[in-house]
Amino acid sequence: MIAEKIKMLREQNDMTQTQLAKALGISRSAVNAYEQSISTPSTQYVVEIAHLFKVSTDFLFGLDSTSTLSVAGLTDQDVEVVYTVVQHLRENNKPSI
Repeated sequence: MIAEKIKMLREQNDMTQTQLAKALGISRSAVNAYEQSISTPSTQYVVEIAHLFKVSTDFLFGLDSTSTLSVAGLTDQDVEVVYTVVQHLRENNKPSI
């Protein structure tokens, strides 16, 4: 689970494995090993990855499906649009009864 989350977050942030490795102070091969489930990051790196991508460690481990989105730099109107889109997506993804 954590392997897929790391890769997803890295790609969503337009980062290469090399760029993520540099940000964490580790080798590119270590990042590749995390993403291929060959090894699991230590607690220190799980926390650093969570901090870097602004998600919770629970999210990385698949324990929490919520993610945090920073709205820093957005206007109040922009935030309202984001909220409206999220609500719309939630409504459209409700299971049919």
